[in-house]
Amino acid sequence: MAGSLRHFALVGTAVAVTGGVAYAVWRSYFNPQEVPPGPPPPPQQQPLLRAPESAGLGCPAPPGADQDKPASKQILVLGLDGAGKTSVLHSLATNQVKRSTAPTEGFNAVCISTEETKMEFLEIGGSESLRYYWKRYLPRILLLIYVVDSADHARLPVAKKLLHQLVQSSSTLPVMVLANKQDLEGAYCITDIHEALALSELGDERKMFLIGTHVAEDGFEISSSLKDTRELIAQLVSDAL
Repeated sequence: MAGSLRHFALVGTAVAVTGGVAYAVWRSYFNPQEVPPGPPPPPQQQPLLRAPESAGLGCPAPPGADQDKPASKQILVLGLDGAGKTSVLHSLATNQVKRSTAPTEGFNAVCISTEETKMEFLEIGGSESLRYYWKRYLPRILLLIYVVDSADHARLPVAKKLLHQLVQSSSTLPVMVLANKQDLEGAYCITDIHEALALSELGDERKMFLIGTHVAEDGFEISSSLKDTRELIAQLVSDAL
């Protein structure tokens, strides 16, 4: 693979990047009894993995917000275990870097309010035992964020397969792919990620975004690529509501 563009690519309809984050809340949820270890049992015996009803309640309206606006819909954040989903979400929510080393074994619910809208993010862990549940949340979302480890070349075919399976049932669901860990030696640039994930095969009807990201050292302000990502997400959500 070859390519030099490492930061941002937009496939499909152009969207302006505007707005700023005014408020953020971070919550984590997990009930070990809800997620059985190992492969899931047959579908007729499979318990439904449910996000807590309070997941969206920690997102108060910002001052001066229009109370008549429709309630926010969730943004689903998926990707293989180790892709950096939790670290990216924490950076988007707090504007500060905090790397996460422990895999997500359930849900992370993150709420960010801007002057225009509320954004509710729901991350589901990427281990094999949790991927079974991913599709169950697609009908209720307005945007899918799919995070890949740009330096994990061996698992990109698995990431590609799962992404294509996720979106095949919805030809118009907007998708944002974050080619994460761009700071690592050997990381594929976004043109390589575009090819490895065969993003051109996901259809012409949907809005498709590919952004190169990385999470810097703990305690530092987030990178410009993550700031751009946050503002673009805010614009997409505002346009959709």
